[in-house]
Amino acid sequence: MQKQVFIINGAGGVGKDTICSCAAQYFRVRNISSITPILEVAKAGGWDGEKTLAARRLLSRLKEVFTEYNDLSFQYCIKQYQAFEQSADEILFLHVREPKEIHRLKQYIGSSCRTLLIRRPDVSSQHYGNHSDDDVESYAYDLYFDNLPPLETLPERVKKFFEKI
Repeated sequence: MQKQVFIINGAGGVGKDTICSCAAQYFRVRNISSITPILEVAKAGGWDGEKTLAARRLLSRLKEVFTEYNDLSFQYCIKQYQAFEQSADEILFLHVREPKEIHRLKQYIGSSCRTLLIRRPDVSSQHYGNHSDDDVESYAYDLYFDNLPPLETLPERVKKFFEKI
């Protein structure tokens, strides 16, 4: 398989990490989130890992501030992409929420990069009160994967999805 990069997104609880785990059963996968360096900053400031609405707003605002200050998340993703290019991994999943950052990363990476929105109809669209979560569907994604039941058939459906690409 030729190396592929997927900028992956979806509302909270749709199964993004589950899809990545299923893909890892069949392919050599690297799974990276643009929020990782921001989580470290938040932990140093007292965040305990909770995913409340207030915590989600905090993380979104921190990411925005560090994007303006030193482009921390984008630079982190670029370093992870460069490491992926030197690895034996076949698929890189880059979890990115914000449409502007998705666009920038796709432009930087080029033709080996596609955007992927994970959807699950039984997960209600919730208003989180921050642009990172609330603008998830404000982008024209290249690919869509509907994470539908039953769960026991998901690994095979994920395999077929990525084999077609």
